[in-house]
Amino acid sequence: MSEENVVEVGHVTHFFAKISVAVIELSAPLAVGDHILIKGPTTDFEQAVESMQIEHENIQRAEAGQSIGLRVVQRVRERDMVCKKL
Repeated sequence: MSEENVVEVGHVTHFFAKISVAVIELSAPLAVGDHILIKGPTTDFEQAVESMQIEHENIQRAEAGQSIGLRVVQRVRERDMVCKKL
């Protein structure tokens, strides 16, 4: 990653195309309102975290080790890297 103001927070483990939701395995905390970058071989976009869910429950913050559902604005693929802008 060439930008020095981003930190990796996880990776995509699954994508539900019909509802445009990515399942992300977190390696660092993430909160609603954070700005993230999603990068992969064919993926490269930025978006704000508007809502997250764990087991269909809306949450404001998730910690490392948790898997979250996150609505995304574009298609993502398994193993895409998720980084948080600082």
